[in-house]
Amino acid sequence: MNDLAALLKRIPRFVPFALAGLIQVALVAVMVFDRIGILRTGTEVTLQTRPVDPRDFLRGDYVTLAYDISTLPAGALKDTPVAGRGIPIYVKLAPNPDGFYRAVSLHLDPAAVTGSEVLIAGRLNTGFHCGTLGNRTLCDQLGIKYGIESYFVPEGEGREIESARNQGKVAVVAAVPPGGRAAIKRLLIDGKPVYDEPMF
Repeated sequence: MNDLAALLKRIPRFVPFALAGLIQVALVAVMVFDRIGILRTGTEVTLQTRPVDPRDFLRGDYVTLAYDISTLPAGALKDTPVAGRGIPIYVKLAPNPDGFYRAVSLHLDPAAVTGSEVLIAGRLNTGFHCGTLGNRTLCDQLGIKYGIESYFVPEGEGREIESARNQGKVAVVAAVPPGGRAAIKRLLIDGKPVYDEPMF
C-alpha cells in the first residue's frame, strides 16, 4: 500500500489533468462520429412538421419542431401496461405518394420492416397515464419524442423559420439507420433545401 502511495506521489501534477482532458476529447469524438455514421448510413425519410404552441418561443438559435408523427393513436398498444414516461417506442413508417413518411404502426420492441418501410425509435412523452396510478396503461393518443425536436440555425434566422413552420411550409429530411435513432439531415422550406447538416 505504501509503495502505491509513493508511486502516486511521483506522478507529476499535470498528468491527471492531461488524462481528464484526453477522456473529454475522446467522448466528444465518439459523439461526433456516431452522428456522422447516422447521417451517412441512415435511410432518408421526409417528415412534415406541424405548428408549435406559440408560447413555445425560440430558444437561443434553436427552432422547436413537432411532426405529424409526434402524436399518434396507440392502435393495438392501447391499454398496454407501461412503466411511464420515457419508455422506448418504435414507429414503423412508410412513404405516402407525396413523398412524406407516415406512421403505419407502433411497437414496444423493434419490428421487422419490408420494402420502403423504416423503423424510427422514439420515447414516450405523453399518453401513459391511463389506468390506475399503480397500473399505468397506454391511452388512445401517444405523444412521442424522437430526439429531432430542435434544430440549430444561424443567428437571427429562427423567427423566419418558425413563421414558415407555423404556416406548414417546413419539412425535415431525417436520416434513420437500422437501429432507428434519427438525426436531422436537411431542413426544407416549401420543398427546397435551406440547411444541410455538414458531413464533416
